[in-house]
Amino acid sequence: MIFIAAFSISEGDPFRLVYGYDSFGNTCDSDNSGKVIPGVRYAGWNLKGKPYLFFMNIRDPDHSLRICVNTCPETEIHKPQVLYAVSQQTGSLLCRYDLDLSLYAFANRTLHGPCPVLPIYKSEPLLNRCVPTDLIHIENWLEANIANNIIAYLNKSNIFQKALRDLYESWNIVIALCFLAVAFSVVMVLILRFLASVAVWMITGLSVLTSLVGTAFLWWTFMSNKSKLDHEEREKIPLLEVDIFSENTFLTFSIIASVLTLMLLVSLIVVRRRLSLVSGLLQEAGACVSAMPLLLLQPLWTFVLLLIFFIYWVTVLAFLCTAEKPTVTESGYVTYHEHEVVTHFWWYHLVGLFWVSEYIVACQSFVVCGAVARWYFTRDKRQLGFPILGNIGRLIIFHQGSVALGSFIIPLLRFPRAVFLFISKKVNRSDTRCDCLGLRYLKADSYTVVAVGGKNFCTSAKKSYCMLMYNTFGLASVGSSASFVLLLSKLVIMVGTGSFSVFWFKSQKDFHFYAIPVLLVCVLSYFIAHCFISVFEMILSSMLLCFCEDRSLNDGSLERPYFGSRNIVVGIKFVL
Repeated sequence: MIFIAAFSISEGDPFRLVYGYDSFGNTCDSDNSGKVIPGVRYAGWNLKGKPYLFFMNIRDPDHSLRICVNTCPETEIHKPQVLYAVSQQTGSLLCRYDLDLSLYAFANRTLHGPCPVLPIYKSEPLLNRCVPTDLIHIENWLEANIANNIIAYLNKSNIFQKALRDLYESWNIVIALCFLAVAFSVVMVLILRFLASVAVWMITGLSVLTSLVGTAFLWWTFMSNKSKLDHEEREKIPLLEVDIFSENTFLTFSIIASVLTLMLLVSLIVVRRRLSLVSGLLQEAGACVSAMPLLLLQPLWTFVLLLIFFIYWVTVLAFLCTAEKPTVTESGYVTYHEHEVVTHFWWYHLVGLFWVSEYIVACQSFVVCGAVARWYFTRDKRQLGFPILGNIGRLIIFHQGSVALGSFIIPLLRFPRAVFLFISKKVNRSDTRCDCLGLRYLKADSYTVVAVGGKNFCTSAKKSYCMLMYNTFGLASVGSSASFVLLLSKLVIMVGTGSFSVFWFKSQKDFHFYAIPVLLVCVLSYFIAHCFISVFEMILSSMLLCFCEDRSLNDGSLERPYFGSRNIVVGIKFVL
């Protein structure tokens, strides 16, 4: 990933995504002094303060000379003298960079400049390109395919670049929404900590409400986009490819959200009786947090690390998307073409996003699991010491490899594991040996055994599975119910943040394909929610594993008392 970042930063220019580039390869609104292209006369100009592309003949944008200007023409210009006067008054220089303002009234006005062909139409920025405000009012606009030529030019860049443009422009909104997800997560943690007895039913109600609201938001966005495009189609205005793709994407999102909401409702009906078992465990988790309140600060450090990594990842992605080679055409204009090797880098960079994100969260899981195990197996809680700092030190010195391996293998094998277990149940053979593949050993619970026993990841994963096998029925039931409730709490945060992002992005007129920023916000908010909620998730799973180990070592007699408190032992035995 470091190599990809170095290559991308040396070859790419993310501002080219947002502002575009002129016919000489200069990126608009950038200082191109250090990017001179050999053989191109006007390359390397400082175009700071000129963010918009202007065409010498908007009727033929494909072959026209294009330059960067500070503002698009705000009035219609029919005479050379008016062009000179407007340029002098507004400072919007619409002729080639080297042409003196005093020559504007006398210079040639052709497709290739140096001054634009008259008339110059009143324009406004569209994707940072100066496009006539009223296309349908241009003379012979339909017969001359003027609108089609303009839209075809705007559609030339691939859909990924268009999506990344909106993503790059909306980075500040995405970060603000990440902090909103943090606020939602903190509220959810407080609910789990102080309202454990009613938290299950609150989370259940919120999950249903946010799912319905989020689905409604998506359908509303799709319908409004469809209505807008249908109107433009009736007016015979050619459509931007990015708008069509945005409509289809939101339709897909809406259908998926509707199916998931239906599945959620069905699942809640099925498991409603088992949800009451979770309240007792949440109360015991709250007791653990009371003994080690600094556990609730761990997600803040994880969030900071995730935020730094996400900013790095998106920045490198923007550079990677524009890591292109300049090519000079026969007319002397510059176009950019993708490096052949770049195509293979997208996938590696995407894998890096999930692996490193999982790794950061796994480090938190290790620290929390180790601290809970230390708390559980300490008879005199006053002698607890500093379990969190101790486990951070052990993580850094001894267990980086285990966490790195686990953060890669667990997500990678999550789907095949589910498939094999499903097949095992369908063929009705309890002895189906998915175990031989190791798929059933690989869970996040393994970090508890790594923290307690100090063994490598694979050995610890097998041991955690064997420990759970002795208590498979009751423990699996309560564990899965608790995991389901905590998953609902993460989904509440993700859907709530995602719904707010749809409303926010939709109110911004500069964004055309904001489905990708919305999707990114949902992914980031889920990771953020996971950082916070996983504290309780890891506490619960660690307590269950610790209880299994405790029960194998002790019998609760005066000679061999349990390490766990009476409330924990009685509570877990009750659900078993």
